[in-house]
Amino acid sequence: MTPDLSKLHDLLGSIGRRAAAIEPMPGGASLRRYSRIRDTSGASFVAMFVPDGDKPEEIQNGEARAHRWPFLEVRDLLAARGVEVPRVLAEDTRAGWLVLEDLGDDTLAAHLSRRPERKAELYTRAVTDLAAAQEALATLPESSIVTHRAFDEELLLWELDHFREWGLDARNKALSPGDRQEFDRIARGLAKRIASFSRGFVHRDYQSRNLMVEGSRLVWIDFQDALLGPRVYDLVALLNDSYQEFDAAFVDARLDDYARARGLEKDDRARLRREFDQVTVQRKLKDAGRFVFIDRVKKNPAFLQFVGPTMKKVTGAIGRLASEDADMKSLGALLCRALPEEV
Repeated sequence: MTPDLSKLHDLLGSIGRRAAAIEPMPGGASLRRYSRIRDTSGASFVAMFVPDGDKPEEIQNGEARAHRWPFLEVRDLLAARGVEVPRVLAEDTRAGWLVLEDLGDDTLAAHLSRRPERKAELYTRAVTDLAAAQEALATLPESSIVTHRAFDEELLLWELDHFREWGLDARNKALSPGDRQEFDRIARGLAKRIASFSRGFVHRDYQSRNLMVEGSRLVWIDFQDALLGPRVYDLVALLNDSYQEFDAAFVDARLDDYARARGLEKDDRARLRREFDQVTVQRKLKDAGRFVFIDRVKKNPAFLQFVGPTMKKVTGAIGRLASEDADMKSLGALLCRALPEEV
């Protein structure tokens, strides 16, 4: 769907602004489109357009919610609980437009490419911000969209099946009948185990491309898919980010930062690491399959370069779990047979 710019101009007019220039901004894997608007006063804003094809992911069922996007609902919830999120300046969701504050181009990933010496500082900030947000969001309104979706066993298993379909089968790495049966058994067990973890607010993609460095602020974006899930899920997204490389000491130090911020005792800190590794296996397998899916289905090959590094994160977690978990040991061997060049 082509954006109707007349609706955007009308929306800008409603807040006393007139566009002097509209410049498309690079996007990710989503269908959402972003543009930077420079107005006649020299100020800049960001316009977000959600085409019809993306609205089923953005709109809840039912007429009462038909034009209140999850992006807006979750944004308002986070803002009310003290989380840094973009300010909304104007909205016309029926026409598919939002106007947001311009946070610049400095994602955490982009910022660190220029200022690598800030890595420990900013990642410590990110994990302590996450800990504070989890505590602030420990109770949620019953009506919140976040409380109506969760990383349950069905979703977790679907994501593992997504890896098998795209990370293996679609690349002609099909498993033997015996390995397929073993993979399915292990996947069911892993999904069941993770689904049993206590649940709280999860951003779902809390990583270096979804945190903006804007002055002294570290601002959350791309949170519209927030749901309930394990406490470690966002830690895995952040510290086993497919777009970043960290050594084990750095990850352990940030987990310690998180544990201190949450006031965890020694036994719970050890349990945190096991949960972190278990969720890493599930999440990063899903990511590896998703990168292939984005190439084959959405015709965007930009993420293929991250398949190999993502699989290394999977096997690293499996290596830490395998001594006490026979299923993880078996999964590691299976992946070595299927993907010897990547693991």
